[in-house]
Amino acid sequence: MQKVIISVIGEDRPGIIAAITGLLYEQDCNLENVSQTLLQSEFAGTFVASVPDGLAVDRLSQMLNAELLNMDLSAHVKTIESGRTDSPVVIGDPFVITTMGPDRKGLVAGMTQVMARHGVNVTDLQAVFKGGDKPEANIMIYEVVVPAETDPAGLDRDLREKAAELDLEINIQHRKIFEMMNRI
Repeated sequence: MQKVIISVIGEDRPGIIAAITGLLYEQDCNLENVSQTLLQSEFAGTFVASVPDGLAVDRLSQMLNAELLNMDLSAHVKTIESGRTDSPVVIGDPFVITTMGPDRKGLVAGMTQVMARHGVNVTDLQAVFKGGDKPEANIMIYEVVVPAETDPAGLDRDLREKAAELDLEINIQHRKIFEMMNRI
Protein backbone atom coordinates (compact mmCIF):
# COMPACT_ATOMS: atom_id res chain seq x y z
CA MET A 1 0.00 0.00 0.00
CA GLN A 2 1.12 3.53 -0.69
CA LYS A 3 0.21 6.58 1.34
CA VAL A 4 -1.32 9.74 -0.04
CA ILE A 5 -2.17 13.13 1.32
CA ILE A 6 -5.39 14.64 0.04
CA SER A 7 -6.15 18.36 0.32
CA VAL A 8 -9.72 19.51 -0.25
CA ILE A 9 -10.93 23.11 -0.36
CA GLY A 10 -14.14 24.89 -1.24
CA GLU A 11 -17.26 26.47 0.16
CA ASP A 12 -18.46 24.69 3.28
CA ARG A 13 -21.67 22.65 3.36
CA PRO A 14 -22.91 19.54 5.13
CA GLY A 15 -21.73 16.20 3.78
CA ILE A 16 -18.21 17.04 2.59
CA ILE A 17 -16.38 14.70 4.96
CA ALA A 18 -18.98 11.98 4.35
CA ALA A 19 -18.44 12.23 0.57
CA ILE A 20 -14.64 12.10 0.84
CA THR A 21 -14.39 9.33 3.41
CA GLY A 22 -17.18 7.35 1.72
CA LEU A 23 -15.30 7.33 -1.58
CA LEU A 24 -12.06 6.37 0.18
CA TYR A 25 -13.86 3.50 1.93
CA GLU A 26 -15.42 2.29 -1.35
CA GLN A 27 -11.94 2.22 -2.91
CA ASP A 28 -10.56 0.15 0.00
CA CYS A 29 -8.40 3.02 1.27
CA ASN A 30 -7.53 3.23 4.95
CA LEU A 31 -7.93 6.67 6.51
CA GLU A 32 -4.98 7.40 8.83
CA ASN A 33 -5.15 11.10 9.71
CA VAL A 34 -7.65 13.92 9.22
CA SER A 35 -7.35 17.61 9.90
CA GLN A 36 -10.30 19.79 8.94
CA THR A 37 -11.33 23.32 9.71
CA LEU A 38 -13.49 26.15 8.46
CA LEU A 39 -11.72 29.30 7.35
CA GLN A 40 -14.50 31.88 7.34
CA SER A 41 -17.04 30.16 5.03
CA GLU A 42 -14.51 27.87 3.35
CA PHE A 43 -13.89 24.20 4.08
CA ALA A 44 -10.23 23.18 4.31
CA GLY A 45 -9.45 19.53 4.92
CA THR A 46 -6.38 17.35 4.77
CA PHE A 47 -6.59 13.56 4.80
CA VAL A 48 -3.82 10.94 4.92
CA ALA A 49 -4.81 7.54 3.62
CA SER A 50 -3.24 4.25 2.60
CA VAL A 51 -4.23 3.34 -0.94
CA PRO A 52 -4.33 -0.26 -2.24
CA ASP A 53 -1.62 -1.15 -4.76
CA GLY A 54 -4.11 -1.55 -7.63
CA LEU A 55 -5.40 2.04 -7.36
CA ALA A 56 -3.32 4.66 -9.15
CA VAL A 57 -3.01 8.01 -7.40
CA ASP A 58 -4.10 9.93 -10.50
CA ARG A 59 -7.20 7.71 -10.75
CA LEU A 60 -8.04 8.39 -7.09
CA SER A 61 -7.63 12.11 -7.76
CA GLN A 62 -10.01 11.91 -10.74
CA MET A 63 -12.61 10.02 -8.70
CA LEU A 64 -12.42 12.47 -5.80
CA ASN A 65 -12.71 15.51 -8.05
CA ALA A 66 -15.66 13.95 -9.91
CA GLU A 67 -17.36 13.18 -6.57
CA LEU A 68 -16.77 16.71 -5.27
CA LEU A 69 -17.56 18.60 -8.48
CA ASN A 70 -21.25 19.03 -7.69
CA MET A 71 -20.23 20.47 -4.28
CA ASP A 72 -17.90 23.07 -5.89
CA LEU A 73 -14.90 21.55 -4.12
CA SER A 74 -11.50 20.62 -5.46
CA ALA A 75 -9.09 17.95 -4.30
CA HIS A 76 -5.36 17.57 -4.73
CA VAL A 77 -3.79 14.15 -4.13
CA LYS A 78 -0.06 13.66 -3.56
CA THR A 79 1.91 10.51 -2.83
CA ILE A 80 3.82 10.48 0.45
CA GLU A 81 7.22 8.92 -0.02
CA SER A 82 7.56 6.01 2.38
CA GLY A 83 10.75 5.53 4.35
CA ARG A 84 11.93 9.04 3.63
CA THR A 85 14.68 9.99 6.07
CA ASP A 86 15.82 13.37 4.74
CA SER A 87 12.79 15.21 6.11
CA PRO A 88 13.84 17.39 9.04
CA VAL A 89 12.18 16.26 12.25
CA VAL A 90 12.44 18.73 15.07
CA ILE A 91 13.09 17.03 18.40
CA GLY A 92 12.39 19.14 21.43
CA ASP A 93 9.72 20.35 23.81
CA PRO A 94 6.15 21.21 22.80
CA PHE A 95 4.98 24.75 23.60
CA VAL A 96 1.84 26.77 23.00
CA ILE A 97 2.28 30.42 22.07
CA THR A 98 -0.81 32.60 22.06
CA THR A 99 -1.05 36.18 20.87
CA MET A 100 -3.87 38.71 20.88
CA GLY A 101 -3.99 42.23 19.56
CA PRO A 102 -5.34 44.70 17.05
CA ASP A 103 -5.68 43.34 13.53
CA ARG A 104 -3.08 44.37 10.99
CA LYS A 105 -1.09 42.87 8.16
CA GLY A 106 2.02 40.87 9.03
CA LEU A 107 1.06 39.44 12.42
CA VAL A 108 1.58 35.78 11.52
CA ALA A 109 4.54 36.55 9.27
CA GLY A 110 6.31 38.53 11.99
CA MET A 111 5.85 35.94 14.72
CA THR A 112 6.71 32.92 12.57
CA GLN A 113 9.83 34.58 11.19
CA VAL A 114 11.16 34.85 14.75
CA MET A 115 10.28 31.21 15.38
CA ALA A 116 12.00 30.12 12.16
CA ARG A 117 15.21 31.98 13.10
CA HIS A 118 15.33 29.92 16.29
CA GLY A 119 14.62 26.61 14.49
CA VAL A 120 11.15 26.34 16.06
CA ASN A 121 8.73 24.15 14.08
CA VAL A 122 5.08 25.21 13.98
CA THR A 123 3.01 22.01 14.17
CA ASP A 124 -0.42 23.64 14.33
CA LEU A 125 -1.68 27.16 13.90
CA GLN A 126 -5.12 28.56 14.56
CA ALA A 127 -5.62 32.23 13.77
CA VAL A 128 -8.88 34.15 13.85
CA PHE A 129 -8.94 37.74 12.65
CA LYS A 130 -12.19 39.61 13.03
CA GLY A 131 -10.60 42.98 12.40
CA GLY A 132 -10.56 46.12 14.44
CA ASP A 133 -8.73 47.10 17.59
CA LYS A 134 -10.31 44.65 20.05
CA PRO A 135 -7.48 42.29 21.06
CA GLU A 136 -9.84 39.44 21.95
CA ALA A 137 -11.20 39.50 18.39
CA ASN A 138 -7.80 38.69 16.87
CA ILE A 139 -6.23 35.59 18.37
CA MET A 140 -3.41 33.34 17.18
CA ILE A 141 -2.55 30.01 18.80
CA TYR A 142 0.70 28.41 17.68
CA GLU A 143 1.55 24.87 18.74
CA VAL A 144 5.29 24.54 18.29
CA VAL A 145 8.26 22.30 18.97
CA VAL A 146 11.26 24.11 20.40
CA PRO A 147 14.52 22.24 19.67
CA ALA A 148 16.62 21.25 22.66
CA GLU A 149 19.57 23.29 21.36
CA THR A 150 17.53 26.51 21.17
CA ASP A 151 18.40 29.17 23.73
CA PRO A 152 15.07 29.51 25.58
CA ALA A 153 15.89 32.95 26.99
CA GLY A 154 16.84 34.26 23.53
CA LEU A 155 13.70 32.82 21.95
CA ASP A 156 11.53 34.28 24.72
CA ARG A 157 13.19 37.70 24.38
CA ASP A 158 12.89 37.78 20.57
CA LEU A 159 9.23 36.65 20.60
CA ARG A 160 8.33 39.26 23.23
CA GLU A 161 10.16 42.00 21.31
CA LYS A 162 8.34 41.13 18.09
CA ALA A 163 4.99 40.90 19.91
CA ALA A 164 5.54 44.36 21.43
CA GLU A 165 6.50 45.73 18.01
CA LEU A 166 3.23 44.33 16.60
CA ASP A 167 1.19 45.52 19.63
CA LEU A 168 0.38 41.94 20.63
CA GLU A 169 -0.14 40.40 24.04
CA ILE A 170 1.82 37.14 24.15
CA ASN A 171 1.74 34.06 26.35
CA ILE A 172 4.33 31.27 26.05
CA GLN A 173 3.70 28.02 27.92
CA HIS A 174 4.92 24.47 27.82
CA ARG A 175 2.08 22.44 26.29
CA LYS A 176 1.61 20.38 29.46
CA ILE A 177 1.07 23.56 31.49
CA PHE A 178 -1.25 24.99 28.82
CA GLU A 179 -3.35 21.82 28.83
CA MET A 180 -3.57 21.74 32.64
CA MET A 181 -4.62 25.38 32.84
CA ASN A 182 -7.18 25.11 30.04
CA ARG A 183 -8.82 21.85 31.08
CA ILE A 184 -12.60 22.04 31.20
